[in-house]
Amino acid sequence: FSLINTIRQQRFKVDITAGLNTALVNILIGLSLACVVYVSSIYLTMSAGEFLAFFTAMGMLVKPAKSLVNINKPLQQAIVAAKSVFGLINEEIEENKGNKLLETIEGDIEFKDVTFSYNKEKSPLKNINLLINRGETIALVGSTGSGKTTLVNLLARFYKPTKGEITIDKVNIEKFELESFRSNISFVDQHVRLFNDTIKKNIALGQGDSMPNESVINAAKVSNSLEFIEKLDNQFDTEIGEDGVTLSGGQRQRLSIARAIAKDAPLLILDEATSALDSATEKLVQSAINKMRQGRTTIIIAHRL
Repeated sequence: FSLINTIRQQRFKVDITAGLNTALVNILIGLSLACVVYVSSIYLTMSAGEFLAFFTAMGMLVKPAKSLVNINKPLQQAIVAAKSVFGLINEEIEENKGNKLLETIEGDIEFKDVTFSYNKEKSPLKNINLLINRGETIALVGSTGSGKTTLVNLLARFYKPTKGEITIDKVNIEKFELESFRSNISFVDQHVRLFNDTIKKNIALGQGDSMPNESVINAAKVSNSLEFIEKLDNQFDTEIGEDGVTLSGGQRQRLSIARAIAKDAPLLILDEATSALDSATEKLVQSAINKMRQGRTTIIIAHRL
């Protein structure tokens, strides 16, 4: 709610500033006209027709003056929007030098003497050696900033190790083609990302229209989402709004798990997937997670077990 309150306060300030601008312009224009009339009545001799023509011409300047002042607000909005658009356009393309296709993860995942530094002074990971056997579930537990998420970000190739290497089936992950590599990873974290579309399309995200309805329904069932979906008027065709705004936190999290189930990837990463939920909802989500991780290599990140 802090973000919502901040946005509301900033919006309130913008509206106040816009209102003051309009009022100030009206006052200045009125004073200017009054001064012109006063000065002209003292120092100039005009006929009634000349005075009327002059005053009419002055009045014609009012609307352009107001428009000139009011253009600042949409101009600033356009500048901010342009920065956002060009920031997205100019985003650096991820390095993808690998040419080896990864059909599925058959063997173990191994971190070999891995070190990662954001800069020379901060190294959250130093000389990490870790072996994760196929089908094994491991938990990374620690305080905030201890490098848990950084570790899985390295595995997902969001970052590159400063030193050392990560291998899957004894092959350095940098040698795999990026799209085929990430198709083997399902990621569920506490920050659920949903789109302004139907429940069905959010569950089948990345799979295209080729995913059968049965697979979507099964994913919803395993994730404990089917119960609340069936209560909706349009069920799987229900529009959920931007970022799933029409759903509760627990419902959004279960849809995120349903998406991971539908993807059916052999490697599952759960990053604080239940940290922001109440106890009742956490039990439902945890039950869905327990079903989902069967037969998969699973990495669980948590502050506590």
